[in-house]
Amino acid sequence: MNPKVLTTLEYHKIRLRLAEHAATSLGKAKAESVQPSLDFAEVKQLLQATDEAFKVDRLKGGAPFGGIRDVRQAIARARIGSTLGPADLLDIALTIGGGRKLKRFLLTMHENEPIPLLAQATEPISENREVEEKIKSCIDEQADILDSASPELARIRQELRTSESRARDKLEQMIRTPSIQKMLQDSLITIRGDRYVIPVKQEYRASFGGMIHDQSASGATLFIEPEAVVTLNNKLRELKMREEREIEKILIMLSGFVAEAAEDLSLSVEALGELDFIFARSGLARVLKATLPIMNDRGFLKLKKGRHPLLNPAAVVPLDVELGNQFSTIIVTGPNTGGKTVSLKTVGLLSLMAMSGLFIPAEEGSQMCVFDAIYADIGDEQSIEQSLSTFSSHMTNIISILKGMTPKSLVLLDELGAGTDPAEGSALAIAMLEYIHQFGCRVIATTHFSELKAYAFERKGVINASMEFNVQTLSPTYRLLVGVPGRSNAFAIAERLGLPRPILEMARGHVDEDDKRVETMIASLEANRATSEDERKKAEQQRAEAERVRSQLEDEREKFREQRDKLLAKAEQEAKAAVANARREADEVIRELRRLALEERGAVKEHKLIDAKRRLDQAAPELRDKRDAVKTAKKKADVIGVGDEVRVVSLGQKGHIVEMAGESEATVQLGILKMKVNKADLELIKQAPAVKPVQPVSASVKRSRDENVRTELDLRGSNLEEAMIETDRFLDESFLNGFGQVYVIHGKGTGVLRTGLQDYFKRHKHVKSYRLGNYGEGGAGVTVVELK
Repeated sequence: MNPKVLTTLEYHKIRLRLAEHAATSLGKAKAESVQPSLDFAEVKQLLQATDEAFKVDRLKGGAPFGGIRDVRQAIARARIGSTLGPADLLDIALTIGGGRKLKRFLLTMHENEPIPLLAQATEPISENREVEEKIKSCIDEQADILDSASPELARIRQELRTSESRARDKLEQMIRTPSIQKMLQDSLITIRGDRYVIPVKQEYRASFGGMIHDQSASGATLFIEPEAVVTLNNKLRELKMREEREIEKILIMLSGFVAEAAEDLSLSVEALGELDFIFARSGLARVLKATLPIMNDRGFLKLKKGRHPLLNPAAVVPLDVELGNQFSTIIVTGPNTGGKTVSLKTVGLLSLMAMSGLFIPAEEGSQMCVFDAIYADIGDEQSIEQSLSTFSSHMTNIISILKGMTPKSLVLLDELGAGTDPAEGSALAIAMLEYIHQFGCRVIATTHFSELKAYAFERKGVINASMEFNVQTLSPTYRLLVGVPGRSNAFAIAERLGLPRPILEMARGHVDEDDKRVETMIASLEANRATSEDERKKAEQQRAEAERVRSQLEDEREKFREQRDKLLAKAEQEAKAAVANARREADEVIRELRRLALEERGAVKEHKLIDAKRRLDQAAPELRDKRDAVKTAKKKADVIGVGDEVRVVSLGQKGHIVEMAGESEATVQLGILKMKVNKADLELIKQAPAVKPVQPVSASVKRSRDENVRTELDLRGSNLEEAMIETDRFLDESFLNGFGQVYVIHGKGTGVLRTGLQDYFKRHKHVKSYRLGNYGEGGAGVTVVELK
């Protein structure tokens, strides 16, 4: 890319802003040297990487770059055999650890949210855990060599501490001695040249032996090493030299480890710098509220609400422009200070940003093109050094553009043809635009010449545009209006500023009729456009309001559904729990009733039944509460009589009435159990068939219901022959008493009695059907017989 156009479009300022978002000096260096790419595939890959980093920032709040340093120079020195210092070695260890942490973070996220390019960028980052551990085992976080770096260093430092302690103890004894204290300036011990000394007053120099190492600025104090500690100080000096030699050995050893891994470390550092650069691009996009542009290589450009990234976002007016589809050249006309130059720079700078892998400050759906070159002739090109006029400088620049451009270039021309005679300037401008247009470039040019308005109107593929100007306020709005040529507005501005009307009328008289018609037409177009724009804004507002209401209704409906589902689920759980609890209690009651029935041989005491029924009611209050509703929904008989088949609602069991116990109660046979039940708790299933009166052959045949008649027959312990005789008598009595259903208790045993009786039931004239008892009726030990 031509360096001149980068300067003209202020691309270097984008580099500086990008560098501010780098977390390391590695990423900052890459940001400061970034260049637009001319390769379409590379640009798409750069933008995809930026998009992946933007996703990481959005979901995780950023990536961890802590501890990563630019250690390339240190690695290079180690490679050629230099000994690295503790600080350099510590930076290398921290960078290795930071790189490993960053790699693990990105690969973990890639498993849940695919970020393939970032995951691929981590591949060169090597573990190098051995180098990191060796360095950290010898150097602490303050870049000091640890005692544990080697056994020899630990021994030397132990001796040092012992010798230092002896020297200090010796001097402490001296400064506490009264005869010496009067000679001292201060009762303290200090160090000069790695040797312990004490401050002695100048006047006692002759009477105080020892070696002078320093004196105060005033000369009143001498720092003397007493003869008593000379030997100890000499030993300390020797130990410190040995310590330095041992530390040198340790650093040489660690530098050797770095040299062995230099290739892997260099690749890791480069990969870390590239990742930091990618996340810096994401950080800039977040600050600029930028979006991912849709890239193409066919010369098509469509900006939606594009903003210049270097201007104040609160003050900048968004730019809508489309180039390269129906028209490849835009000619922008209108007065100065209207924002034409800013529009040119916005298009050019956003194109450079997109080609650099950066998001652009525009609405989503904006499309940008990868140009093979961008050329710009913008601003005052006058050169005093070269003695060139503004026109000459512009022409020199444009000629250079004409020589270098290709059909895939973007050309931005500001004030085309300015700086010379208007007639010649407009002719040159039309000729140059026609040449560039025929060449196939994408062109945006600004001009003052009215002749170019007509050229744009007549030439296919060229379109007029203008910068909107508010005549009422005498100020530009900085909005680009594509399809509407600009007006000078000179007369309107002069009139608003107070120029006398006679002068204005005289000036209008000097304007050609054709120019007047053009100006009137432009004014009409602007008025129509303003009206259409207002209508469009109103329609968009109404659509946005309708969309907001629809979204609100959808949210409320979804919340209602969720609340309804939660309530239904809760009610269902509570109902299931209540039913399960009721069933458990009912089972317990039934088991107890069976036990009582067996103990009483079929006769359950009434007070025990009442107590069991009370417990059952307490176990299922929900069922009891619903009992009235169930009753009203079921068929009820006005009169319930003996022999009727009924359901005990509170128990959910079927049975037959065997006795009416007063007006409000009835004795019900439930399987092998009998119990008194309130009539209100009974539901009629089937009435007993009316018994037709039969003229008896003898008086002994007629039977009537009495208290001794039962609806069950217990044959347990009988043989088959006895059982058949007793069963025949029992079935006849039951038939005559109008029973619809009776129970024959034969027990389980070997099954011989059950099988023989069931064969007998098949042939009996009063038997309609038979079956084994259900749960609660005795199971396989009872046969339930339905009579005709």
